[in-house]
Amino acid sequence: MKRSYPLEDLDCAVCAEKMADAIRRIDGVESADVSFLMQKLTLTAEDERFDEILKKAVKACKKIEPDCKILTK
Repeated sequence: MKRSYPLEDLDCAVCAEKMADAIRRIDGVESADVSFLMQKLTLTAEDERFDEILKKAVKACKKIEPDCKILTK
C-alpha cells in the first residue's frame, strides 16, 4: 500500500533525509521518501501491517525532528 501524508514544521532538508532513512529501516517498509520541498511523506509498506508501520514511522521521525508533525488524519 502506498500513501502520502503532509508534514508540518519540517525545517531542514538534511533532517528530511535522516527521517526517510530511519523509516526505510522499519521492518515491512518497501520505500519511503520525505520531501522537504513538498513537505510530504510518501510511504509504501505491507498492507496488513500498514497502520503499525505508520505509527513506528511517526515515532522515528519525532526522534529526529521533534517539532515536525506527520498529519495522518
